[in-house]
Amino acid sequence: MPPDPPPDWELARRRVIGGRIRDARLRANLTQMRLAERIGVDHRTVHRWEYATSVPNLSNLLLLADACGVSIVDLVRE
Repeated sequence: MPPDPPPDWELARRRVIGGRIRDARLRANLTQMRLAERIGVDHRTVHRWEYATSVPNLSNLLLLADACGVSIVDLVRE
């Protein structure tokens, strides 16, 4: 079970990944609503990923990368 609250480094990584998701979405000229429709999630979920209150699982990362025309590595690399 993960520690509660998460360590600072994890929160920092979530923010970085969320920012990359947002940047990729904007470069693809997609709204949160349109991206959510493309990958089959609620637009609030995309918002939570971008603002680091939750993180996408691997399947959703693959769908995000495809929908935005980027590599999954572009979303998660350090």
